[in-house]
Amino acid sequence: MSERKISTALISVYSKEGLNGVVKKLDALGVKLLSTGGTQRYIEELGVKVGAVEDLTSYPSILGGRVKTLHPKVFGGILARRSSDSDRSESTRYEIPLIDLVIVDLYPFEATVQSGADEQEIIEKIDIGGISLIRAAAKNFEDVLIISDRSMYGDLEEILDGGGVTTVDIRRRFAARAFDVSSGYDTAIFNWFTQGEEVRSSFKRSTAPVHRLRYGENPHQKGAFYGDMDEVMEQLHGKEISYNNLLDIDAAVSLISEFDETTVAVLKHNNACGAASRNTLIEAWRDALAGDPVSAFGGVIVANREIDEETAREIDKIFFEVIIAPSYDEKALEVLKSKKNRIILRLKVSADSEGTFRSVLNGVLWQERDGRTESAEDLEPVTSVKPDSNQLRDLVFANKLVKHSKSNTIVLAGNSQLYSSGVGMTSRVDALKFAVGKAKSFGFDLGNAVMASDAFFPFSDSVEIAFREGIKVIVQPGGSVRDNDSVEFCNKHGIAMLFTGVRHFRH
Repeated sequence: MSERKISTALISVYSKEGLNGVVKKLDALGVKLLSTGGTQRYIEELGVKVGAVEDLTSYPSILGGRVKTLHPKVFGGILARRSSDSDRSESTRYEIPLIDLVIVDLYPFEATVQSGADEQEIIEKIDIGGISLIRAAAKNFEDVLIISDRSMYGDLEEILDGGGVTTVDIRRRFAARAFDVSSGYDTAIFNWFTQGEEVRSSFKRSTAPVHRLRYGENPHQKGAFYGDMDEVMEQLHGKEISYNNLLDIDAAVSLISEFDETTVAVLKHNNACGAASRNTLIEAWRDALAGDPVSAFGGVIVANREIDEETAREIDKIFFEVIIAPSYDEKALEVLKSKKNRIILRLKVSADSEGTFRSVLNGVLWQERDGRTESAEDLEPVTSVKPDSNQLRDLVFANKLVKHSKSNTIVLAGNSQLYSSGVGMTSRVDALKFAVGKAKSFGFDLGNAVMASDAFFPFSDSVEIAFREGIKVIVQPGGSVRDNDSVEFCNKHGIAMLFTGVRHFRH
């Protein structure tokens, strides 16, 4: 028989939030309640009768509360198979009450870690009894309903409103959610214990909740986002965020976090097609757009200052998918909300994980996040000609853009403005040629430009092309066995070249 009516419930929770309604509905159905410690006292204060687990086991809570429910009379009542004559016979012989419902809310391990608590306090927040109850009840889903998190109370109340009867399909679904909770909990503990290791012995990640997307990268692919997007940003307006939107948003947030100056960037397919730093936001927007007004169509706009009405009215003149900023003034929001599908996001904090990962073949590639950003002091002159202060500022600006562009990439910039870039090319020479042609098509004077490369020049050909186009200042990582060829050419033709010593490949 797949249907089970709840007759006896064990409740053992850390947080009592939301428990009131559940307890009262259980009581109204005549369900016998069992509980421990603080949960028992809470239920009694509600005026509801509850049995003490200590009375059932004839054993007190010991070791400072570390051992409360770990007893055969508790776990026997959860794990006993109702369809097994021998299980039922043993339950009767040893006076083990059959438990139909288990409600658990685990110790807040992750929250304790995030609070900066000391090691001992963190260790004490590793739940033992609760996690054991969850696993036991979930294992015996044929007979027992498990509520493993207070976010499930609403679902439980619906069941109780229907008389407290569950089917095996319902119990199986709740069991799956329970193992999701327990595996996520164990993953957090493992990652805490191994946080000092350079490379962990295994890759474990447990991320929730799930946001089902309309589709993946293409309409024929399913897609989902796992994580709490609300921690990072607030959607103020617009349609549902798509898979491709999220990729661009992530790239935009990562890029804008590099800049302290008032900056606006426009991204398309994860690469900046326009960017500028200026004294005012309206100037930054105009010059960012000027970098490539064609590619900006349907792009993602990101700024690191509040969007004001004047800037909003200028931005509103073009079609774009997403805008991201730390805040918006009231009138600016009115302007930007004029298009119903336009996604408007308020950035709360920059997402900053310790590493990046992606699926490859039958496994996962993990690496540390590229947290290196070179300042002017990190750029080493290797030629007789040295850049002036304005050129040095532009080199730092261009190098930030290179770091966040797909390899192979060349960035041309001047006066803290992106002139153009060649991104995702199979050849560095092709990347440069593309960037040169694009900059010229939008009327930029390359005599005022600096050039940045994400990796070293294996030959002097790129430097030679740059010289022919009038570019006189170059920054690159260096490290080629033929670096001297490029340096000699620069010295011969009055070009300033600087090395960063840091490659910024991005694939």
